[in-house]
Amino acid sequence: MAENPPEGTEDKIAWAEQMFELFGRRLLDQSSIVDLLERLRGAIQASHQAMASSGIIEICRTCDQDEGGSCCGIGLERKYDGWILLINLLLGVKVPRKKLYDKSCLFLGGDGCSLLARHVICVNYLCQKITRHIDPASIKALRDKEGEELNALFFLHEEIKMTVRRWQAQ
Repeated sequence: MAENPPEGTEDKIAWAEQMFELFGRRLLDQSSIVDLLERLRGAIQASHQAMASSGIIEICRTCDQDEGGSCCGIGLERKYDGWILLINLLLGVKVPRKKLYDKSCLFLGGDGCSLLARHVICVNYLCQKITRHIDPASIKALRDKEGEELNALFFLHEEIKMTVRRWQAQ
């Protein structure tokens, strides 16, 4: 099994699924990993709640469904590495292999992103429509929640890589 995930999206998904098969149960038996997964899950919920309460989710839904736009553009899935895909599997997400929309990211589902753990660009990006219409205090509150989410993702990402690489070296 390769120590690092491959480059192509399909190959990254297959790698993550194989790593989950090989190490998923062991990773989920590690209290440090479980604690970090729960920290991440809570941070994701908090940032999603901040998006909803600020009105961002509704702006995005309207833009995508009624105006034909989407920030989740074609090829964005290439930004994801196999480790983030593995984290999604550990969070219970079924990583899609087929696009729902031809001109969008592979991970865009009917209700937004199908992934829980997302790439930094997907977490942080806000278009001008949002920044013009949403109160700056709400955006700041969201940014604080996003920072917590990305911090949690970073620490989990590093802990999983370190743990798996240690097991592979044995």
